[in-house]
Amino acid sequence: MRVTFIKKIAAILSACFWISVNGQRVLTLEEAIATALQNNYDIQLARGDSLVAAIDYSYRNAVFLPSVNINAGATFNNNNQRQTLADGSERKSNNVRSNNIQGSLGLDWVLFDGLRMFATRDKVAALLESGAYSAKEQVINTVAQVINIYYNIARQQQLIKATDVQIELNEERANLAQYKLDIGSGTKPDVLQSKVDLNEQKALKMRQQTLVTQLKSQLLQVMNSKIQEHEFTIPDTIPLNFDITLGDVQDGLERTNPTLLRARSAIDIAEYELKETKAGLWPTLSFGSAYNFSRTSNKKVLNNFSTLFNQFHGYNYGFTARIPIFNQFTVKRQIKQDKLNITLQQLQYENQRSLIRLAVLNAFKEYIQQQNALKLEEENILLAEENVDIVFQAYKLGGATLVQLREAQNSLAQAYDRLIDARYNLKRAETELLRLKGDIIK
Repeated sequence: MRVTFIKKIAAILSACFWISVNGQRVLTLEEAIATALQNNYDIQLARGDSLVAAIDYSYRNAVFLPSVNINAGATFNNNNQRQTLADGSERKSNNVRSNNIQGSLGLDWVLFDGLRMFATRDKVAALLESGAYSAKEQVINTVAQVINIYYNIARQQQLIKATDVQIELNEERANLAQYKLDIGSGTKPDVLQSKVDLNEQKALKMRQQTLVTQLKSQLLQVMNSKIQEHEFTIPDTIPLNFDITLGDVQDGLERTNPTLLRARSAIDIAEYELKETKAGLWPTLSFGSAYNFSRTSNKKVLNNFSTLFNQFHGYNYGFTARIPIFNQFTVKRQIKQDKLNITLQQLQYENQRSLIRLAVLNAFKEYIQQQNALKLEEENILLAEENVDIVFQAYKLGGATLVQLREAQNSLAQAYDRLIDARYNLKRAETELLRLKGDIIK
């Protein structure tokens, strides 16, 4: 039994990749990430915002084009009319009908507006870039969330296997305690305590299984997948990367972290807005042209010199200059506000850079600490295994008490919990470093 027990511990420590579960398929991390990238609601919303900016960008050069409009109208009149002339004579007529039809085709083209058009075009490009960084940031955060949940499930599955070993050990202890009682060398409290410990481990396993189901539901929600929790399982392995260096993460962080890139683009947008505002200090030169048509038809008139029919059409064109002289300091006030906004955006960028660099340092310290903890727990688990084996054999021969065996078992269980936690925490630290770097996906 002891050989079997140690083999099972070794199998758990190795976290075997292949799993065979009736009616379940293995969900790989790559598949989980791919599904989340395609279906996750937050990613879809972020992409939608980016698509809005992309539509604006596709029409960015429209600011240089003129506006062309057609105006048309028709008016129909039916009036009763009465006139009193200077000589005292009167003229009166009912149902005086007339109609007027008019239309125009107009073109307005701003030729110069203080270079506002160029600033607007470039600002649209900066907004598109900012939207892309926002979408990338959401993608990175979602991928990190998927990885953490995915390996948390693997962690809980490893804990379940460790609990299975404890259950088997407690069952053997309970049988041994009962055997000792039957031959007269044991006590009833040892049997009862062994059964209590066995039931405690079974209850722990049920809680762990419930937690696995909850984590699977959480993973499916992030993936926005329609499969059910019982339809899939994941490998127990937690692959680790021990080769990340602080210099690799910090090098080029401003060029890869989407949060910093988005903050940098916010400065660019604020600068383009300042250029747009400064354009208000310059004159505006516009070209205008129109083709006009008008026709008026009167059925009858009271005055013999009035026209029964009048029609004209033709075109006109010209230039208009608008020179700002005084506008209640509106432009100057807006310029000061825009300059202040640029300063605030620069401060925001520096603040974000400081926070992210601090987060990188803390994540790397956690990464190193969990590596050291993992090495320590890997050594400690071997000691705990050997201790349980020695105490169990001594308990069989009557050289150890139940309390000593329970203490050895608890030490082994706690050592294994710490080992699994160290692996998972190391994976979380690794994921956080890659998330901050912006390299969690290529």
